[in-house]
Amino acid sequence: MIGRLAAGVAGSMATEGVRQMIQGRRPAFEDLLLTPANTRRVADRLSEMRGAAMKVGQLLSMDGGHLLPPQLSEILDDLRKNAHQMPLGEVAQVLKQAWGNGWEAEFERFNFKPIAAASIGQVHEATLRDGRHLAVKIQYPAIQRSIDSDVDNVGTLLRLLNLLPEDMQLEPLLAEAKQQLHMEADYRIEAKSMARFAALLGEDAGFAVPRTIDALCSQKVLAMQFFDGGPIERLHDQAKELRDKVATRMLDLALRELFDWGFVQTDPNFANYLYQPASKQIQLLDFGATRIYSAERRLQLTELLRACLDGDEVSISDAALGIGYLSETDPTPFREYIVQLLRIVTEPVCNTSLYSFTDTTLARRARDIVIDMRVRNKFARVPPPDILFLHRKLGGIYLLLTRLRATVPVRDLIEQYLGAGSPTHNEQAA
Repeated sequence: MIGRLAAGVAGSMATEGVRQMIQGRRPAFEDLLLTPANTRRVADRLSEMRGAAMKVGQLLSMDGGHLLPPQLSEILDDLRKNAHQMPLGEVAQVLKQAWGNGWEAEFERFNFKPIAAASIGQVHEATLRDGRHLAVKIQYPAIQRSIDSDVDNVGTLLRLLNLLPEDMQLEPLLAEAKQQLHMEADYRIEAKSMARFAALLGEDAGFAVPRTIDALCSQKVLAMQFFDGGPIERLHDQAKELRDKVATRMLDLALRELFDWGFVQTDPNFANYLYQPASKQIQLLDFGATRIYSAERRLQLTELLRACLDGDEVSISDAALGIGYLSETDPTPFREYIVQLLRIVTEPVCNTSLYSFTDTTLARRARDIVIDMRVRNKFARVPPPDILFLHRKLGGIYLLLTRLRATVPVRDLIEQYLGAGSPTHNEQAA
């Protein structure tokens, strides 16, 4: 299948190249590669490997390096927005396999039309006979069996079509994509992560994590408490006091996850956060993508933050080396790029007053440096996968705080984690 796709794309490129040369134009390779016809070919093939394609694309975009051509990024975005929905018969079959014959008798109502759909499953609303209101996540049939081959095929496709920088090491990212997808495709792991996160929150009434219905949970079905909050980003037009309070709580939670617990929910999609105005709670959803960060890793990150606060270029470079942003053999220009980039992204931490996430140029300046580094100067090496997931988490929180137009005491929140010997708060998750 991949070979036929590559042959079809190559044939289309040759035809388009001849056509343009007849018209007196000298076409660029990338213009021939992703023509409308070839884009459709690639989109059709990737749609058959939806989960793998989205996960690999996600990993490649986590450092903001614009490693993927815009046309391919648009394809992946369309796959995310237009998620596949299972026919009613498939839904019933998955539930029968998970819950047995006659499962319907336990329910007052089960809505077979999904209320949400993603790369490996979809969510349904239901009510048990005893009145409990549930959200039931159901996995697409056979998705787990195809993970490894689908990820390999996506990697092969990207290589065959020359869609990535020549020197980029893709294999570690493919291995990471497989590992993450296998975890996300086992809803029993997600149920345990939800329980663990709730336990770490303890008596914090500002947040809520859904309780699972263990008797109805399996590898392919996850039944949990239904949350009725509204999308958190809709708070953008509410009073500034509320926006700032919610934003501060969100950033404080992200810092606790990383530095205090070492247990991080790494998918900051806005849809994973709801706000319940009656209880004033932030409701947390989707724990399929969680990572553990060791005490050693967290210490390296605090050392990097301290170096950025001090502003010394050598200290920043040394700390970046420890984390894996740099290696001993990296050329001086690449080191200079990394130091400059780290100084920009830590500006909210270095600001001693309240930091305003309105009208900031930080994201644009960081993006410009990464584009210059990756595209113009061809520095293709990316940070370690665990750091890429941290980029995703913190980048998503940054976007949310920007969306809320919030003003947050960033420096005050993070000061507690920068003391000598940090992290020392809670090692149970390490």
